Amino acid sequence: MPRTTTETAVSKADPQPSPETRRRWWILAVIALAQVTVVLDATIVNIALPSAQEDLGFSNGNRQWVVTAYALAFGSLLLLGGRIADLFGRRTSFLVGLVGFAVASAMGGGAPNFEVLVAARALQGVFGALLAPAALSLLTTTFTDPAERGKAFGVFGAVAGAGGGVGLLLGGVLTEHLDWRWCLYVNLILAAGAILGGLLLLGKQGRSTERPKLDLPGTLAVSAGLFALVYGFSHAESDGWTNPLTYGCLIAGAVLLVVFGRLQAVVSNPLLPPRVLLDRDRGAALLGMLISGAGMFGIFLFLTFYLQQTLEYTPIETGLAFLPMVFGLMVTATSASSLLIPRYGPKPIVPTGMALAAGGLLLMTRLDLDTSFVSGIMPALLMFGAGAGFVIAPCMAAATLGVREDDSGVASAAVNTVQQVGGSIGIALLSTLSATASTNYLKGREANPDALAHAALESYATAYRWSAAFFGIGLIATALMFRPGPPKTDPDAAPAVHL
Repeated sequence: MPRTTTETAVSKADPQPSPETRRRWWILAVIALAQVTVVLDATIVNIALPSAQEDLGFSNGNRQWVVTAYALAFGSLLLLGGRIADLFGRRTSFLVGLVGFAVASAMGGGAPNFEVLVAARALQGVFGALLAPAALSLLTTTFTDPAERGKAFGVFGAVAGAGGGVGLLLGGVLTEHLDWRWCLYVNLILAAGAILGGLLLLGKQGRSTERPKLDLPGTLAVSAGLFALVYGFSHAESDGWTNPLTYGCLIAGAVLLVVFGRLQAVVSNPLLPPRVLLDRDRGAALLGMLISGAGMFGIFLFLTFYLQQTLEYTPIETGLAFLPMVFGLMVTATSASSLLIPRYGPKPIVPTGMALAAGGLLLMTRLDLDTSFVSGIMPALLMFGAGAGFVIAPCMAAATLGVREDDSGVASAAVNTVQQVGGSIGIALLSTLSATASTNYLKGREANPDALAHAALESYATAYRWSAAFFGIGLIATALMFRPGPPKTDPDAAPAVHL
């Protein structure tokens, strides 16, 4: 029997959330836990590297492969992972990704030698590329009510942005009090909770109603292109930009991505449909994620060096030092997505975040050999974290708003891809620029301990200045690209999941 107007009004006024609503928030908790599992690996393994190197006996030259193997597999396969989620089901991709990531983590934690550790890290990247876009697309299709969506993306964006800082702290605790292997084993605990929650809460949804078809030429072109691009930037960090392998990979990657773009315009079942990218707000959001990826990865790298090598912080103290950034990021990410974006839209919020992040980075250029944490480091980290929160969560939401349900996986993968590529670009560029600054500082000076210490400070300050410049470019670009006003819901967008 249809409800009367009175019944409907009473129902809408009922303050008690329905079981379906409560279940959606539990799904958010599961998705956030899965995201933590992936994001932690961006920094937690870095803390474990010195101990792992001593235990397994590999060289300094080989050490980078523990990080690079993950980045190569993850970055090159993200778009494929997102399309698999669209074609074969987001729940299935999510759970398979979690199980595979846990198995690879166990393999790495128990690695008897360097080769097995690197293979395990690459396998983590493969399953992470399946898990990450599935998690974000589940969030996209589960929360479509504007108010709920804002809160959900605020939480997810805070987790995505703060995970690196939490990884540093957790890595320090595990390495100092247990063993470096627990930096990998901890993923088993996190993944087990997410798997259990996924099995209990996620319905069988998110699979293409048509017979699955995969764009094989496009898949090969973009996977090879992204692999070459990420490898080229990683190689530039260690061997320089003039090395033939470096620029050969970068040129090959660029050519393959152009070929991929041309293919997507003509094939019948494109891996990344042009309709996903041909939106002004989505383009601005992806650019914002690219820049934030470059800036965030750079901050974690160079500020960690400063805290540990210049101020002689322990790994645990280093992790604790990043907590103001985590706090600032979580506050602004949740408030931006739930309160500010629905009212004003991303146009004033994201550029403001870019400005705050740039300001925090410029404050970091003033750090010295004996800078106080409370008066010097903490304000800079608070400002940077607040700015990053205004960028990451709104850009994640804008990049997936309005996509068709059968495109939500690959749209989510595009977000992860640009952030990963941004991180690779940022680390390579900033490492080169900072090394050059250090070398130039030492020219004509005796290489005594004091000069070396100031050369390190100059290298870090150079990295912070260039990172601030990235965010300055992001400020101008996003201010021009984002449409004014609050986001409009597309009636053809992915519908809410009926649980």
